[in-house]
Amino acid sequence: MPDTKNSPGLIARTNAITILNQVLSSRHGLEEVIATSKPYNAMEQRDRAFVRLLVASTFRRLGQIDALLRTYLKRPLPQKARTVRDILRIGVAQIILLETPAHAVVDTSVTLCEQTRNPGQKGLVNAVLRRISKEGAEKFAELDAALLNTPKWLWESWQNAYGDATCRLIAEAHLQEPPLVLSVKSDAAEMAKSLEAELLPTGSLKLESGGMIDSLPGYEDGTWWVQDSAAALPAKILLAAMDNQKTHRILDLCAAPGGKTAQLAASGATVTAIDRSKKRLAVLRENLNRLNLTATAVTADAATYTPPNTIDGMLIDAPCTATGTMRRHPDIARTKRPDDVLRLSELQKAMLDKAIENLLPGAVLVYSVCSLQPEEGPDVVKAILAKHGEIKRLPIDPVEFGLPKATQTENGDIRTFPCHLADYGGMDGFFIARLQRPK
Repeated sequence: MPDTKNSPGLIARTNAITILNQVLSSRHGLEEVIATSKPYNAMEQRDRAFVRLLVASTFRRLGQIDALLRTYLKRPLPQKARTVRDILRIGVAQIILLETPAHAVVDTSVTLCEQTRNPGQKGLVNAVLRRISKEGAEKFAELDAALLNTPKWLWESWQNAYGDATCRLIAEAHLQEPPLVLSVKSDAAEMAKSLEAELLPTGSLKLESGGMIDSLPGYEDGTWWVQDSAAALPAKILLAAMDNQKTHRILDLCAAPGGKTAQLAASGATVTAIDRSKKRLAVLRENLNRLNLTATAVTADAATYTPPNTIDGMLIDAPCTATGTMRRHPDIARTKRPDDVLRLSELQKAMLDKAIENLLPGAVLVYSVCSLQPEEGPDVVKAILAKHGEIKRLPIDPVEFGLPKATQTENGDIRTFPCHLADYGGMDGFFIARLQRPK
C-alpha cells in the first residue's frame, strides 16, 4: 500500500524533494537549508537522518542519476516540471544507491506526483522507475561516475592544475562517503582504545561505525571533537613552528565553529578567536564550553581587524569555495560557480594582506583553505609575497605531520587531496602555507 498523506515516509520524501530543490535553486548549502527548514526539523530524528542521507546521496551522484534518467525519457522534462524531475531523482537514489524495495519507491513516487500537484505525470514516473528498478543498476554502473558527477568547470580546473590522473582520483574520492574523524585534547592512543577507533598517521582518530555522536564515550566529558584529519593540520603546523617561543599568544582568524581554536587552546596557548558572524561565534563558545577550553571570542572582520595586544602567531583559515570538502558536502558541486572562486580569492588576498601587516618580527602565520582551486591557495600566497617581499616561507615537512611526501608542493607548502591516505578513508583537500616575518 502506498503511503498516506500524513505518513512519516511520505512526509520525509516530500521534505527531501523540497530541500533538494531549495539547495539547487538558491545555491545555499545543504546544511544551511536543513537548519532553517521547519518541516524538516519537525520530523523525528530517524526521519531527519533518512532525509539527510537521501538528499546527500542524490547530490553525490546527481550527474550520474541525470544521465541515467536521460536514457529513459523520450524527451527532456520542461523546466516547469522540476518537481517531477526531483521525484525521479530521489526515486533513482532510493532504488540504486540506498537499495530501497523498488515497489515501495514506485508507489511513493506516484503518490508524490499527486501531493505536489503533478497528477498528469504519474504514468511517466511509474513507467520510468519501474524500468529502472529492473535494469537501471547495471546501466548506472557502466556510466563514468567520476566524470559525470563532477561539474565541467571543476573537472577542467583540476585537470589543468594537477593532471588527468590526479583529477580523476580526486573525483573518484568524492564518490565515497567519508568516515567520522575526531581530534582529541590529549592521549590520542588511549582515546582510540576507548572509542574502538583507528589512530591515523596524522594523530586524528577514525571511527569504523557511525551512530549518534553525542552518545559516544568522551563526548560529555569534552574529550574530543569532530574534525577531519586535514582540517586539524593548520593548527598543528602553526604550533610546531612556535615550539621554541616563550609565549604562545595566537590570533585565530575566521575561527568559527572552533575546531582549530580548540586545538590551539588545548595546547595551552592564549587564543583570540575572530569571526565576523555573531551566530557562528556563539556556536564556537558552545563548543569550547563542552570541551572545557577557553579563548577570547571577538566579533570582527578579519580583513580589517588589528589586534590590540602582542601576537606571537596567527592562523587564518580563510572563507573559500570548500571544494576540498565535497566528500562531506557533495552539494558543493552544485552550489559553487567559477565566479565564486574569483570573488573569494580577492577576499582571501585582503585578509592575508591585513594579517601580514599585523605580523610582528619573528611571528609565524599559517594560511589555509579547504579548497582545491589554485586561485584560492598558491595564487593568493604568491600575490601576497610579491607585495610583501620581506615575508619568508617556512617550508613544511609533511612527514613530520604524518602525511605522504607527495603532499609537499615545490614551494614547500602543503596540498592535500581527498585521495590522500586512501587506506585510512581519505582526507579533505587543503592548501596550507606557513609564513614568517624575520626578526
